Amino acid sequence: MKLSEFEIEIPERLVALHPANPRDTCKLMVAHRKTRQIEHRKFPEILDYFDDGDIMVLNDTRVFPARLIGRKEKTGAKIEVFLLRELNNTAKLWDVLVDPARKIRVGNKLFFGENDLVAEVVDNTTSRGRTIRFLFDGSNEELHQMVEKLGMTPIPPYIKRKVEESDRDNYQTVYAKNTGAVAAPTAGLHFSRELLKRLELKGVDQAFLTLHTGLGSFSPVEVEDLSKHRMDSEYYIINQGVCDIVNRAKIEKKRILATGTTVMRALESSVSAARTLKPAEGWTDKFIYPPYDFSIASCMLTNFHRPKSTLLMMTAAFAGYDFAMKCYQEAIKKRYKFYSYGDAMLII
Repeated sequence: MKLSEFEIEIPERLVALHPANPRDTCKLMVAHRKTRQIEHRKFPEILDYFDDGDIMVLNDTRVFPARLIGRKEKTGAKIEVFLLRELNNTAKLWDVLVDPARKIRVGNKLFFGENDLVAEVVDNTTSRGRTIRFLFDGSNEELHQMVEKLGMTPIPPYIKRKVEESDRDNYQTVYAKNTGAVAAPTAGLHFSRELLKRLELKGVDQAFLTLHTGLGSFSPVEVEDLSKHRMDSEYYIINQGVCDIVNRAKIEKKRILATGTTVMRALESSVSAARTLKPAEGWTDKFIYPPYDFSIASCMLTNFHRPKSTLLMMTAAFAGYDFAMKCYQEAIKKRYKFYSYGDAMLII
């Protein structure tokens, strides 16, 4: 397929600047793939679509405050540093993006807070990318605590407002556990603890994998021919316990819900020759776009994504391209909220 086939005009007024409050009170579109029927519900009504023995697979990654505001040595120029991934915790090396990039060269020192934290630029990686070394005498755990103290929640740039203290909780799932993501697995943001408990009481099993969401999922696709696009790699872990739960449900023909594109990417990155889920730990650059034959999940929960994004392409692969485009036009017509803090779509 071509990139231009995923162009959709999203009115600016439909971009959610804040999440629903409480978080589980957003809208829910239910898209039935076989009948092409579309239902308009409230998110707690997701309960109506799952029964005893069905499985929800969730991503328990935790977003850390990856955006640091610093100063360049000597000039004091303001520099924004976006922490992407830790390369070496012994040497305290990190891959980062810097802005404005033209001012940052190898050898520059950057100061954060009241000089609480200092970093040195040790390499150029891309036009905006750098490798930095934190000049920090404490333990790696203490360094992470300092980042938590000084950093800001990395809400996406299309949320055009300043970061607020409430974002620390809002841009985090209630089941977040394993720190490492620089973007939230947004389909999971809609679940409250109460709703998860109600699903559990109904007999719906919860299985947790980890995929540390990077910026690769949100990087623009710059080639018209989608087969030539390459995803950035993201680290993921699927343990044997998750595989046992999912594969049992698959055998029993129960519903298996992939909660978000990150879960779907992880699941599809670890499929055995028998089309069952197998344990895995490592990096995935899986890029899913139409047409694609899915192996594990029978339904998918996702948000309404940006035009021409890899997330929209995966949604279209699962729902079917024509039906997905119909759902998006319906969402615009019904004034659903879009993107990270927006409403949800259940594809079954």
